[in-house]
Amino acid sequence: MICRVADALACAGLEPIRIAVARPGDVEKYGSALDNDLEVEWVLDGKTHAGPVDALEEALMDPRLEGQSTLQLAPVDCPWITEELFSSLREGLAEGDALIMPHDGERPHPLLALIRPELVRKMIVGDRRPLHLQFSQARHSVLLEDPAVLRNVNSPEDLEGDAS
Repeated sequence: MICRVADALACAGLEPIRIAVARPGDVEKYGSALDNDLEVEWVLDGKTHAGPVDALEEALMDPRLEGQSTLQLAPVDCPWITEELFSSLREGLAEGDALIMPHDGERPHPLLALIRPELVRKMIVGDRRPLHLQFSQARHSVLLEDPAVLRNVNSPEDLEGDAS
């Protein structure tokens, strides 16, 4: 599943792709599945298996983000996302917005948001509420997207079921 997400990010011109892993061994495990031509930066989680709020807060403290105007979030369990989704998010981010996130008509998908790191960092540090609540309260735009593209897949078996 990581291959599909990484390829969509690369096709949208969003390299380097920064991938956070829980253990050093995960770099080889996941890296062996990726195209060798992808520009990937591996990051080891400070807190193993941290939730999305903690993981994002940690990522936003990374000094490599200094001067970066936007950061595309992308979990590996949304394998049907496309390069077009990422491009649409980039085109739809309004000046002054902290972020833009896709919405499937029923709920927002904050883990696929395009964010402005500086603004989001100030907003989430120390706030343990779910990201969809925090992001919904920030100045943001919404991109309405096909629910099938945003579908969460939790196992390779689920992915095989989608392919048929």
